[in-house]
Amino acid sequence: MPRSKRSKVVSLTKTDKKPGRENNERLYGKIRESIDEHQTVFVFSVDNMRNTHLKEVRTDFNDSRLFFGKTKVMAKALGTSAADEYRPNLSSLSKYLTGNVGLLITSRPAEEVLSYFESFSKQDYARMNAVPPITFTVPAGIVYSTGGNVAQEEDVPMAHSLETAVRGLGMPTRLVNGKVWLDQEFVVCREGKKLDPKQATLLKMFGVATAEFVVRPSAYWTSATMEVTEVDAMEE
Repeated sequence: MPRSKRSKVVSLTKTDKKPGRENNERLYGKIRESIDEHQTVFVFSVDNMRNTHLKEVRTDFNDSRLFFGKTKVMAKALGTSAADEYRPNLSSLSKYLTGNVGLLITSRPAEEVLSYFESFSKQDYARMNAVPPITFTVPAGIVYSTGGNVAQEEDVPMAHSLETAVRGLGMPTRLVNGKVWLDQEFVVCREGKKLDPKQATLLKMFGVATAEFVVRPSAYWTSATMEVTEVDAMEE
């Protein structure tokens, strides 16, 4: 007797679109909608990304659209060749979509945008693997809260309760009469050498901000000329 064939139950989750694909389609659509609404598309990169500072940029450009996402999706939205580009010559902008980059789509004059980013920078604390632009050394003797960054008469000794913490981060400290003490100077970091997690933490404890959040426009396309302008070439 032939065996009966039972109907297979297929989970709806298998037929639904994957969240990642939905997000990509949403990003693709929003980029093209923004191109319809505005005149200029910038590609920009960011040094020392910090969401707090990027939020300030978004606020300052609340009449524009700023996108971060998969570079392949952003390139697809612009077009990667003359055959599929969304606007004439817009595909020429796609080659700049490599690395940690985003899109700013705006109706503001290009000169205004470039001037804004040229003057916009924010100091912040460096993270692991960042390359510090300075060598920072804490002098021997009583350890002060800024590690010698300011004159002693304008500083205060480090709280004794932090001695265990800084010693755990590699500083050979000890307590002397209730004060955090170094028998010899201690180099926290050296210029040009990547920071490890302990060094990054020490710099933050001493209030030393060596990272700079900067937005660097690399190129832009404008509907006025249908041409792509490379920003570095303008500055030469």
